[in-house]
Amino acid sequence: MPWGYSGPIVTTLGIRSPGDIATALTASVEKGGLVLDEKDLSPDFFDLATGFAGTVLQKFVTYRTRLAVIVRDPASYGSRFSELAHEHRTHPAVRFFSSEQQARQWLANMPSGKY
Repeated sequence: MPWGYSGPIVTTLGIRSPGDIATALTASVEKGGLVLDEKDLSPDFFDLATGFAGTVLQKFVTYRTRLAVIVRDPASYGSRFSELAHEHRTHPAVRFFSSEQQARQWLANMPSGKY
């Protein structure tokens, strides 16, 4: 593992409201990245019309820390969400994965939690 890598976490931490974003950012900075499963996210995250996903993703980009989101079947949340997940497959800060193993592997290959 790269120097300084303390390991991303999968936790009971979730992002279910705007008030949860700061806690998630802090965890990501402290651990060198954060892995969240789709069950850890508000239904509003998957409804792009709410703007909640955009707010979450933008915060991680702004603070230059990594977020790996595990979504097994992005298409099950609609074509717009599936397109968003597809567009983020190579993003430097936020990526969507179909498995925890893929998410952890991406974060483990980063030199630090910041990009």
